[in-house]
Amino acid sequence: MVAPLASYPMERICVFCGASPGRDPAFAAAAGDLAAALVRRGLGLVYGGGAVGLMGELADAVLAAGGRVTGVIPRHLVDREIGHQSLDDLRVVGSMHERKALMAELADGFVALPGGWGTLEELIEVLTWAQLGLHAKPVGLLDVAGYFEPLLAFRDRALAEGFVREHQRDLLLVAASPDALLDRFEAHVPPPPRYGEPPPP
Repeated sequence: MVAPLASYPMERICVFCGASPGRDPAFAAAAGDLAAALVRRGLGLVYGGGAVGLMGELADAVLAAGGRVTGVIPRHLVDREIGHQSLDDLRVVGSMHERKALMAELADGFVALPGGWGTLEELIEVLTWAQLGLHAKPVGLLDVAGYFEPLLAFRDRALAEGFVREHQRDLLLVAASPDALLDRFEAHVPPPPRYGEPPPP
């Protein structure tokens, strides 16, 4: 599992995003903006190693700007020729579980861009690990064109129904621009994990 982060500054950010570009051109534009922000701040990219969709857009943009990219991809996706062939650091692992564990180990924070089931699953897993105190790394959404509004509504409903507490809700950092989100990452102070709390009245 992921060890707590001892100190900053951050060096690498893991980005979860779709293997499809999506229909809205704003999604690809956001990937490019995030790539530029990462390189401008001297942050390396850790991602799922693909050459397709938003994943490929993001990696290509970081590389074009002279940034550092580490891809982590399971063997079965390499065999389907989805792996990015222009990366200096493409790590091939045996399973999806190994992929997620290595990405989490390599990164100092996590960002989700628009994506599908896989993006959501990766985001929720690292957010749950933060809630349990298994790591102290910031977790955030880049909410492009309101894509994540239904997820944020679910978060607020879970809070209202007592399944999530206020300090757990606030573990998910949200911004509409990469620089605003990364500023929040740099200021992030994780709350201590608390167990066995009753639901709010």
